[in-house]
Amino acid sequence: MTGSIIITGANGSLAIPAVKCLLEKYPDYTAILTVRNTEDSDPNTKKLRETIASFPKAQTSIRQLDLANLGAVHEFADTIAAEVAEKKLPPLASIVCNAYYWNLARDPEFTADGVETTIQVNHISHVALILRLLGSFGPEGGRIVLFTSDGHFPGKNGLEKYPPGIPDDLDTLLKASPDADKLGRGFNRYANSKLAILMWGFALNRYLEKNEELRKITTIIIDPGNLTDSRALRTNTPKFLQYVQRFALQPLRPVLRYADPTLRTAADAGADVIDLATNKAHPGERGYLQQLKKEDSSPDSLNEDKQQKLWVKSAEWAKITKENTALAESI
Repeated sequence: MTGSIIITGANGSLAIPAVKCLLEKYPDYTAILTVRNTEDSDPNTKKLRETIASFPKAQTSIRQLDLANLGAVHEFADTIAAEVAEKKLPPLASIVCNAYYWNLARDPEFTADGVETTIQVNHISHVALILRLLGSFGPEGGRIVLFTSDGHFPGKNGLEKYPPGIPDDLDTLLKASPDADKLGRGFNRYANSKLAILMWGFALNRYLEKNEELRKITTIIIDPGNLTDSRALRTNTPKFLQYVQRFALQPLRPVLRYADPTLRTAADAGADVIDLATNKAHPGERGYLQQLKKEDSSPDSLNEDKQQKLWVKSAEWAKITKENTALAESI
């Protein structure tokens, strides 16, 4: 199976080696690579462009997409759907929802839509992208790759001060107030977004399986591990975390892995993600993976009643209606 693969946040630490892996191992796919800033003035976009330049025969395009703007996400989905319909692009084979945001160092930030940025970028905008584009997959189906983390599971991540949880009033996930504990509260917002992604992904799989035309599309929600060389540890984080990365996690990773096997490089994680996106790893399977291993997610994440409530709310937040998704019966 070939087709088009969308990767959001394609100039990220995991994404750039993932793109390299895709173009090396699976050159027949068309790569649609989204970034906030398509100009080389962004050093990460420049690095992405240099990476794909090594594959002159590859079918790639770098597209502008700001997940902090829900209107822009819908416009992007319209463009991709039209290009697939007009055969300017092959049908979709995968959507890799790699883009993320966290803020562990400042007061909460909000998007132009008035939503706390972590939950919109990590979850809501990807919901919109996926549900708008399900009808652009080919008849062979494909794979959606969502990203969670060990932060979704209470007690699993060392940065956790407040356990993650989905509140009864789901709209409170869209809000946040300044707090003296910027690291603790910021990580809690991030962990809650990763729990929401996981629970929504379980619900998505149930709806896809019930749909005769879409049942060949499978969703994997992966915890790719704790990436010791990730730019995330240097972005919107306190200085001490940056020092820990520079002087402990990176140089000592081979030793630390004996105590914590979740520690790994972005390149290793990127290769896993591409094997999942192309359906070479766990072909036709659905559900949660820790790296490439089947593991149990948190008990809270398995609550189907809350999954369903989150499904309904997520569609509302993402401005999905029966008229703009192929999964209309779920709305």
